[in-house]
Amino acid sequence: MANLSRYILKRLIQTVIVIVGISAITFFLARIAPSDPAALWVGIHARAEQIEKARIELGLDKPLYVQYYIYMRDLIGGDWGISYRTRRPVIEDILSYLPASMELAITGQIIAITIGIPLGVIAASRKDTKIDHASRVLAIAALSIPVFWIGILLQIFFSRTLGILPIEGRLDLGVSMSHPIQEITGFYLIDSLLTGNWIAFTDSLKHIILPAIALASYSTGLSLRMTRSTMIEVLREKYLKTARAFGLPENKVRFKYALKNAIVPTLMVLGISFSWSLTGAFLVEVIFNWPGLGTYVWRAILAVDYPVIVGIAIIAAFIILLTNLILDLAQAWIDPRVRL
Repeated sequence: MANLSRYILKRLIQTVIVIVGISAITFFLARIAPSDPAALWVGIHARAEQIEKARIELGLDKPLYVQYYIYMRDLIGGDWGISYRTRRPVIEDILSYLPASMELAITGQIIAITIGIPLGVIAASRKDTKIDHASRVLAIAALSIPVFWIGILLQIFFSRTLGILPIEGRLDLGVSMSHPIQEITGFYLIDSLLTGNWIAFTDSLKHIILPAIALASYSTGLSLRMTRSTMIEVLREKYLKTARAFGLPENKVRFKYALKNAIVPTLMVLGISFSWSLTGAFLVEVIFNWPGLGTYVWRAILAVDYPVIVGIAIIAAFIILLTNLILDLAQAWIDPRVRL
């Protein structure tokens, strides 16, 4: 137990150091970009004296290290700054866009687990057969093809050609006006279910299918390959031969006994993949005009919105590090050797 406590403390200290380092690098790189945030703040038709006044109000006249100190001091106090583009507190913008990204990432991860893990089990059970070869080709394609290209292909086929699924947004304008969703969690699927708004639920489900599939493509290929690899090793164990000798059904042997011991590495990889999906899905969000963090940060980058860029970088780092920390702690709890 003492080893586990020391391990947790060590990982927490490392997490804090990494977040501080990422915030410093992002802050200084954003500040040396060739742009003038003071001019952005006052508008394109501002006079020189107005721009200079805005520079003083925003603290841009101070040395960079002083600006960084003030920013970190305010950040710890809960003040993430004001967005130059939206003129709203950055933390409020992030909290308003985060539920859409989380709903998309979670849906994509459910699709990846539902498809990738069973296919990996089947491919390992039928090694070197046509099913195995087909699953390996599918996994390589899912890992190789960029998600934005998959998203475009899905839009062309299901929306432009078949016309059965919407191409952008979270909800149709008509549905949002006639059957507005009462936001409780910020997840449209959950909120519409909780309030019994079935029309909005059906429409939001249609809107999330294509972007979720595009986002899930990489995770699906990753989970398929990892599950197949670990299952091939586990299926050779003698205890499974004993289970078969007792007359247990083959599917029960594979999915209950073998998969139970082979799933841990796959879940670890999927956890990291989920954090990437949540923070790095801006290409999918931009293509499908999904109002999440990806779209928000893309617009902030185009506008050189310093407070938003640094804030999103810190949020992304925190999510990734928190996910890795949880996975490491889970692995350390399961395997005492990791603590040492």
